[in-house]
Amino acid sequence: MSPTIFREDGFRFFFFSREESRLHVHVHHADGEAKFWLEPAIELAQNYGLNDRQIRAAEALVRKHENDIRAAWRKHFGR
Repeated sequence: MSPTIFREDGFRFFFFSREESRLHVHVHHADGEAKFWLEPAIELAQNYGLNDRQIRAAEALVRKHENDIRAAWRKHFGR
């Protein structure tokens, strides 16, 4: 199961239900995927095919929606 948190500007932000406990979010785009840590700070964890511009755009959206992502994480994982 991978619940969608939100979609914006061609990106889908989601979690994988059975993954590590460190707070993070996955980002899907038609050109590839990335993973961003939210703890201890927002940073790129992995990138599979997104260019620098797309990574910057995705990171900006993670920062913009950080509180929503954290709330969705708590609701989904109960942490």
